[in-house]
Amino acid sequence: MSDRIPLEQCPALVLNSDFRPLSHYPLSIWCWQDSVKAVILNRVNIVSNYSREIRSPSFQMNLPSVISLKSYIKPNRNPIFSRFNVFLRDKFSCQYCGSGNDLTFDHLVPRSHGGETTWENIVTACSPCNVRKGGKSLKDSKMKPYNMPKIPTMADLDKCGRSFPPNFLHDSWTDFLYWDIQLEK
Repeated sequence: MSDRIPLEQCPALVLNSDFRPLSHYPLSIWCWQDSVKAVILNRVNIVSNYSREIRSPSFQMNLPSVISLKSYIKPNRNPIFSRFNVFLRDKFSCQYCGSGNDLTFDHLVPRSHGGETTWENIVTACSPCNVRKGGKSLKDSKMKPYNMPKIPTMADLDKCGRSFPPNFLHDSWTDFLYWDIQLEK
């Protein structure tokens, strides 16, 4: 019985009015409550539904699995500098050894030498590599990052995000998503 699917397992993929996801990583999804509220307020179009139905005394509907906004939202041109976005730019791997564990920020020009916390001076580093480099310059530490840091575009982050598909993908979403990992199968 489809009504036995827990509501928490029924998020809706949110598409812009041009039928592209608002973002790939994190994937633009709304919980069932937000998607139903948007439907009732006539802010979205239902593209696809789950077989899971919700009811009230005067209302019933199948939960939306894919919705599209009625008004176009212009995507951001420049990504926000954040820990998550730096890790995403660097593909969640240490830029010195490739590890994906215990990730931290590393300042190429250490803060103690006037280095700033900017896109161009920060790389993802695992904790052991960060401790090994310490407050030394790249030259003094004899360490070199795989990729020199740069300011990413939204397209760069979107491309990186496509390498990390989410744990949950409903069948109705596949027409609107393209994951690079599918090419490797």
